[in-house]
Amino acid sequence: MLKNIRANEFASGFLIYFSSNIINAIIPFALLPILTRYLMPEEYGQVAMFQTLLGALGAFVGLSVVGSAGRKYYDSNITRQEMGQYIGASIQILMVSTCCALAILYGFRSTFSRWLGLEEQWVLWAVFVTAGVVIMGLRLGQWQVRKQPKRYGVMQVSYSLLNMGLSIALVVIVPYGADGRISAEIIAASTFCFLALMLLKREGLLTLWVWRPDFYKEIIKFGVPLIPHVGGVFLLTSVDRFVINSKLGISDAGVYMVAVQIAAGTNLIFNAINKAYVPWLFERLKRNNLDELKKIVRYTYIWFAIVFLGAIVGFFVGPWIVGFIAGPRYKEAEQVIGWLLLGQAFGGMYLMVTNYIFFSKQTGLLSIATFISGIINLFLLIVLVSYFGLTGAAVAFCVAMAIRFLFTWWAAHKRYPMPWFNFD
Repeated sequence: MLKNIRANEFASGFLIYFSSNIINAIIPFALLPILTRYLMPEEYGQVAMFQTLLGALGAFVGLSVVGSAGRKYYDSNITRQEMGQYIGASIQILMVSTCCALAILYGFRSTFSRWLGLEEQWVLWAVFVTAGVVIMGLRLGQWQVRKQPKRYGVMQVSYSLLNMGLSIALVVIVPYGADGRISAEIIAASTFCFLALMLLKREGLLTLWVWRPDFYKEIIKFGVPLIPHVGGVFLLTSVDRFVINSKLGISDAGVYMVAVQIAAGTNLIFNAINKAYVPWLFERLKRNNLDELKKIVRYTYIWFAIVFLGAIVGFFVGPWIVGFIAGPRYKEAEQVIGWLLLGQAFGGMYLMVTNYIFFSKQTGLLSIATFISGIINLFLLIVLVSYFGLTGAAVAFCVAMAIRFLFTWWAAHKRYPMPWFNFD
């Protein structure tokens, strides 16, 4: 059986991605009970708002260069030298967008500091952390498309281990509170940003000093239409903390963030499958064989059923998991975990259909789908949080994720028709 798994690229890749993601998941889950016992909900709320700011910046810093570079690999006759120039052009665009974001946040740092409940220095540092994560994503993305999951997993796990070790040192050993946890993220992101640059350069995949207007145009054409998409993702997955902080206070934002992080553990499984699935899928979409496409559709429907049933079970076991991990200070998180798990399930289904849009390179409809879903989530948040508190936020997330999944499925069929209704 092990020989068969090794021979099957998809199964082998999935097992490696899954194993690294499980290890990667264990690390923050091991950290979570420590942080919830050393940080008060108000302090955890500050950490949550810093991470929320990172999510917001992700819509603009980098212009989705990671996805663009990953898709470029599948172009015909692309050489390693040209790939290095493309990644260099991507980093140049990243530097420009980083400077623009930094200038805006610096000009309004006092306002953002007040909105987020963070010190001004952390508001500015968030820009550098976002840029560092993008550069690390470029390195990871090239390993993914080149089917090198072991290297991907080693870097992913190493980053989390460093982040965890620094967090324990700066929160538990040297009790700096929320500032210590945020500092750990800054140091870890900076370290692996430089490591990613070195590894790209060593493998001949980075030519930074290059002038390629054709690549700039291609990267911008891919990334700019995705700004509403990434912004919509922020509205779907992160804006809830802004609304909760505004309406209920930063302590409730911290409680809700604990539930969000626990529910996000399922997302690690979905991402592991997707990382192995994308190279396998794109090769078959390129061949465009009808029998293969029908088989893909059948497997997709089976996966949908498994994910949905698993989410229903989460309503029963989720509250126990929250109590065990987070402790009594965060008991309110138990009431929202089921809805958050169901929302994450719709996110897992979404990943199975959005890849067709990325393959087509026509990302406009994806942006529309995600942005509209995000706006719906924001509207539902404002209404439901006022009446139902944290539970209202979780229900809003679940409904919006379901809408995004269905809308994206329709858009994917428009961009790359699949035999969704004729797969026997």
